[in-house]
Amino acid sequence: MTNPAGTPTFDAVELIRRKRSGQRLTDEQIDWLIPAYTRGDVADEQMSAMAMAVYFRGMDDAELSTWTTAMINTGERLDFSSLSRPTADKHSTGGVGDKITLPLAPLVAACGVAVPQLSGRGLGHTGGTLDKLEAIPGWRADLTNDQMLRQLDEVGAVICAAGSGLAPADKKLYALRDVTGTVEAIPLIASSIMSKKIAEGTDSLVLDVKVGSGAFMATIDQARELATRMVALGRAAGVNTTALLTDMDTPLGLTAGNALEVAESVEVLAGGGPADVVELTLALAREMVASAGVDVDPADKLADGSARDVWKAMIRAQGGDPDAPLPRASHTDHMVAAVDGIISRVDAMAVGLAAWRLGAGRARKEDAVQAGAGVVLHAKPGERVQAGQVLATLHTDTPAAFERAHQALADCWAIGVEAPERRPIVIDRIS
Repeated sequence: MTNPAGTPTFDAVELIRRKRSGQRLTDEQIDWLIPAYTRGDVADEQMSAMAMAVYFRGMDDAELSTWTTAMINTGERLDFSSLSRPTADKHSTGGVGDKITLPLAPLVAACGVAVPQLSGRGLGHTGGTLDKLEAIPGWRADLTNDQMLRQLDEVGAVICAAGSGLAPADKKLYALRDVTGTVEAIPLIASSIMSKKIAEGTDSLVLDVKVGSGAFMATIDQARELATRMVALGRAAGVNTTALLTDMDTPLGLTAGNALEVAESVEVLAGGGPADVVELTLALAREMVASAGVDVDPADKLADGSARDVWKAMIRAQGGDPDAPLPRASHTDHMVAAVDGIISRVDAMAVGLAAWRLGAGRARKEDAVQAGAGVVLHAKPGERVQAGQVLATLHTDTPAAFERAHQALADCWAIGVEAPERRPIVIDRIS
C-alpha cells in the first residue's frame, strides 16, 4: 500500500511496538513516519509514544541519519551559493549568560566569512539570542530569505529568526517533546538541531556543546556523545562540522538577562569585556574561520575595531539603533556574602533560574520578557570576598519577584579558604 507521494504506508502502532522492543526502524518506515506526522496523519499521542520509545531504546547511526534527513525533507533548504564569500555558522546548546553569538557573528564576518545565524527565543533558564537583540530599540528578528541574502552580501552577518519553512517537522516534534518528558533523548536533540542547521545550507558549522550545571548536558560523557553524533550528521550531509565542549558550571561573563548581555557583548566588541567571554568568542571564531578556509586571526579584527563596525552595520540593517540607550529595569536589589573567604563556585543553574524569575525568561513560548531584567555578578570563582560584600545585583520591573530570585540564589555561591582549580573554558574538541 502507498500514500499519495508513492512511498509505502505503515501502521504507526506497529512502528511504536517495533522501536519499543528494541528493533531498528527501516529507512522506508522513517520516511513514511516523519512526513505523516507533519501532515497530521499520525496523531500526537502516537508520536509521543514513539518519542518515549526512542528515549529508552535510542537510535543507531543509520536510523538517526535517515530520521534527520526525513525532517529536513519536510521543508525547504536555503542556498547561499550566490554569495561571494564562504559561509559558516555556530550553534550553542544553550547556557546561562551565553551571549557569544552577539560578538561572534560580526567578528567572523569581519574576517571575510558570511555568517547566517538563524536563532530562537529562550524558554526556561537559558536566554534566547533573539530576546537579547530585541532589547535594542527598533531591531527586528523577522527577515525574508531575500532580505537575509542581501544582508549577508552587503554586511556579512545576519542574526534572525528561522523561517517556518525550515524543517517544519522539528517545530511540531519539539513542542511534543517539551510536554512528554523526552527532551533529553540524545537522538532527538541531535536530529532537532542538525535538521535545521543542514537545511540552512551553510558550508561549515561549529557546535558549542555546553557541559555543567547550567547546561542541558550535565556530564562530559553526555556532551561528548551528543557532539559526536551531531558532527557525524553534519559531515554525512556535506557540511564541514566540528564541535567544542565548553564549560557551563559557571555563568559566562558577568550578566544573565537580555539588555544586560547586549551591553556586555558591546564591551567585548569594543576591546573589553569579561575574559571568559572574550576567550570563548575567539575560540569559536577561530574554528569558524578555519573551517571556511580563511587565513585570518579573529583577534586582530577584534583589536582593530572591524568587528564592532560590522556589529553596528548588522544592527542598523535590521532596523535597530546600535547607539541607543538600552532598557533598564526600574528596581534593583542585592545578594551579599555571608562570610569572608574565596569563592569556589557560582552555580550557573541558580543564576539562570534567578534571572528567569526576575522576568528575563519565559515559562511558555507566548510569554513576554522584560528587556532589562536579570542578574549582574560582581564576583566569580577564585576571587576573595568579605562578609557583606555585594555578590550580585538583581534587576526587574516587578519587585515582588525579588523574593523568589533570592531563593534561587540561596546556595549559588560556595565560599571557602582555598582558590578552586580553574576549569578550562574549552574542555574538548570533536571533529
